[in-house]
Amino acid sequence: MAQRSGTPSNARKIPGAAVARLPLYYRALLEVTEEDVDTVSSDRLATMAGVNAAQVRKDLSYLGSYGTRGVGYEVPFLLDRISRELGLTHDWPVAIVGVGNLGHALANYGGLTARGFRVLALVDADPAKVGSRVGDLAVEALDDLVEIVRGRGITIGIIATPAMAAQAVADQLVAAGVQSILNFAPAVITVPEEVSVRKVDLATELQILSFYQSHRRIKERAS
Repeated sequence: MAQRSGTPSNARKIPGAAVARLPLYYRALLEVTEEDVDTVSSDRLATMAGVNAAQVRKDLSYLGSYGTRGVGYEVPFLLDRISRELGLTHDWPVAIVGVGNLGHALANYGGLTARGFRVLALVDADPAKVGSRVGDLAVEALDDLVEIVRGRGITIGIIATPAMAAQAVADQLVAAGVQSILNFAPAVITVPEEVSVRKVDLATELQILSFYQSHRRIKERAS
């Protein structure tokens, strides 16, 4: 694992909800840097991140960054602070397990590499896919997952398998020493307490949008 620069800015506990908003601020700051400006206000960050300005100021205070009244936050400084807290000052080796349509899309997504996540392995249980190439990587066999993880120092596992295979893959990742898992499979996986899991359920998110869309139509018809 190659360190780029820096470490987290402090050892203070940042609430989970605030951590979840840091990537939103980071993305907004990257957009602001394209405008070649040195400072940004909490109001603008709030608008770009979809929160209120008071929340922005509170969240950023956990980083020891308070801005300057009437001026705002220094963009390069704040980007550096958030990068440290999110661990983006490192290169994190990643393995994608499940090389279907979603796995292909994730493997080809340049935004991962740009943000320090290096996909070093593509793994699948289908013998017909093993040996095929996606970009610069050849698909490898699921039976070799533990060896792959340990040999390449994989720190983050991405599960993009069907639901029925997700738990077994998670078990293998954990057994190999992976402590961070991003789960795209439509299934809840169980892992030890020390392992961090983030779940991305596209179907659930679409169903939530469907709920709001349906209720919006009901209101429109009633008006």
